[in-house]
Amino acid sequence: MRKYRLRIGLDVDDVIYECNSYALNLLKEKYGNIPELDINGIRSWGLQGNISDERIALFSSPEFVRTQPLFDGARKFVRELCKIADVFFVTAVPPQCMSARAERLAEDFPEVPAGNIIIGTRKDIVNLDILLDDAAHNISSSQASYPVLMRRPWNADLSGLFSVNSYADFIHLARIIGNSFVEKRPDLSHGGVLCLIGPSGTGKTEIASALTKDKRFVKPLTTTTRPKESNEPGDAYRFVSEEEFLSEKEAGEFIETTVYSTYHYGTSEKQIKPIVESGKVAVIPIDICGALTFKNIYRSRAVLVFTDRNKKAILTDIIKRRTSDEDKVRRMMSLDLELRNIELCDFAVKYDDGIDRCVNMIYRKLQFKGGSRRV
Repeated sequence: MRKYRLRIGLDVDDVIYECNSYALNLLKEKYGNIPELDINGIRSWGLQGNISDERIALFSSPEFVRTQPLFDGARKFVRELCKIADVFFVTAVPPQCMSARAERLAEDFPEVPAGNIIIGTRKDIVNLDILLDDAAHNISSSQASYPVLMRRPWNADLSGLFSVNSYADFIHLARIIGNSFVEKRPDLSHGGVLCLIGPSGTGKTEIASALTKDKRFVKPLTTTTRPKESNEPGDAYRFVSEEEFLSEKEAGEFIETTVYSTYHYGTSEKQIKPIVESGKVAVIPIDICGALTFKNIYRSRAVLVFTDRNKKAILTDIIKRRTSDEDKVRRMMSLDLELRNIELCDFAVKYDDGIDRCVNMIYRKLQFKGGSRRV
């Protein structure tokens, strides 16, 4: 990856300034604190079919735009980004609100040049390296090399793509993208982490299983809130309730966590550390955000492997899965974005070539002696 100054675009509403939550608070002043005005009930940027829909009209008010509260830490966040990138505000507001939006941004963020304030609805034509946005439709249509989703209640069901939960997470991700994070040749000969990244149906679990036939590779136990499948061994995952998972997450027990198809997944340090310290390789099927976290921690002792497959085969696999139609749609919608993650990986293997070839490729790239049938 090239080292150069990144072009980072920031959405404004519900990324920099409170929007939905501010509008709901104004409606609470009128109607009281009723369930329909709970921010967690907003499942999309559009209409919800209840009294919360009145918030939409507020978005077209210049006074609303002038008075939107900044999220905590927003000023510091933008200042930090400006140190490592050229920052652009990419925002869509009605014509009557354009002046109010531009004036407010210029006042709150003087470090961002006025010419870098882009107001318009066609975010898909803006040439950026990274875009941070909370709206799924902007992420899916973006031409940015790395569209990143800011997690909010209305996009919580989306999975398999770049996403962050905080400003700190995004700065961390931007630094990794902006620099060649392979500071020296990856070396797992004395232990490390092998992350398998790819869409559903690209063989991550099967490849991990094949690798662990070699005692140098160990698959750590991942914690999840999803239900155990009928044909699944009890030790495939550590199955816990959502309440238990969130409690452990709050206590800082996980190195990384993600949400996939509405279920939580997490990897704990107590599962990884003993493997690496023993000189073995922890093999982890994981999403790109979690993989980059491991890359940041273990540096040259972490390798990211993209598991690729013919797109038609992936879609066929998703259709055949015994999951809800809603889950299948989510997986299909995120597929193209997930396929772009290959650019951040150290190398790729092709599931269509068969498990043995995939494992042999990993052996060659790691310069490990042996092959896919070694035990």
